[in-house]
Amino acid sequence: MDFALSEELLILRDSVRKFAEKEIAPFADKWDEEHHWPREIIRKMGEMGLFGAIIPEQYGGTGMGWLAFVIATEEIARASSSLRVAFNMQTAGPGMAILLHGTEEQKKKYLPGLCSGELIGCFAITEPDAASDVMAMKTTAKKDGDSYILNGSKIWISNAQYADLALVYAYTNKEAGPKGMSAFLVELKNNPGIRCTALDKMGTRSSPTGEIAFEDARIPASALLDKEGRGAAYVFECLNRTRVSCAAGGVGVAQACLDAVTKYCTERKQFGQEIGQFQMNQEMIAQMTVEVEAARLLVYKAAWQKDQGNLGNTLETSMAKFFAGEVAQRASHMAMKIYGSYGYSPEYPVARYYRDAVLYQIVEGTANIQKMIIALDQLGYRKANK
Repeated sequence: MDFALSEELLILRDSVRKFAEKEIAPFADKWDEEHHWPREIIRKMGEMGLFGAIIPEQYGGTGMGWLAFVIATEEIARASSSLRVAFNMQTAGPGMAILLHGTEEQKKKYLPGLCSGELIGCFAITEPDAASDVMAMKTTAKKDGDSYILNGSKIWISNAQYADLALVYAYTNKEAGPKGMSAFLVELKNNPGIRCTALDKMGTRSSPTGEIAFEDARIPASALLDKEGRGAAYVFECLNRTRVSCAAGGVGVAQACLDAVTKYCTERKQFGQEIGQFQMNQEMIAQMTVEVEAARLLVYKAAWQKDQGNLGNTLETSMAKFFAGEVAQRASHMAMKIYGSYGYSPEYPVARYYRDAVLYQIVEGTANIQKMIIALDQLGYRKANK
């Protein structure tokens, strides 16, 4: 068992960290305040090959693997939790679905642009009445000659109002239950039947979020991913990939909190000494340090398994996602306690970490969904890894 990163991965980590510290961190609070999505930074991340780590070189990626992917995700999230969302919207979601199940034409058409950041992607699962209960979605796709007609509404979709391409899940045969769900690669621009509107939210404000409405939206039959009826399998497959990247983002936010309080405790003085000398602060810093490291190891393990070909490691992925989300939330709360009133003000980024951290207990399957997956596996009622 080797816990050391390869020289290649260390170089990647250092280069992404330097990029994030120079190009993202100094502006993250301003972007967040202005709800600004820095399109030019997404393009630069693509140029660095960050989105393409899990995509082969023949389709515009680097083929470095999942461990490289989560390391890059963590480093970006450390500077801005908002910008780490792009990893899922570009390749962990749509990109990998196309790579695994798309036609050669679909791969050549979409993968290079998703990897480079020239094409902006998203995936559309959640609906107003179908969140954790994915099978309750109501969006339909009806075959009509050489087209499909889409009707329905997707909500809380990252990148919705800017995306060029969406991986959309819809029922082609509602009566067939899960076997009637299908997946489609939908080009969102210049389609009169598709309307995208922005939604506001408490945190992660530099990542655009919106609603996508399909009203008799006609899309070509070639937009179908693989075959009709494969959507249910692919949606959970997709979540098993995006959750490990989300977990890495949680580690990045928690690490940012730990970095912030470490610096603050050695600079801030009260009662004639550095506040790091107070045992109650030391207790919180010790807890943060251990939990961040433990979460990182869970994430690395899940990513390593995927690099070994075990893409269906649902249990380990859920463990990483659940724990990293809890650690991010606790770390941000402890950072707020240590900073006191200064943490509650926009003068320091701790307030942004606090707002952003809670999202990791919600997105890509809530904390309760992850606990359910883990508990059902442990009890033997339903094994997570099939």
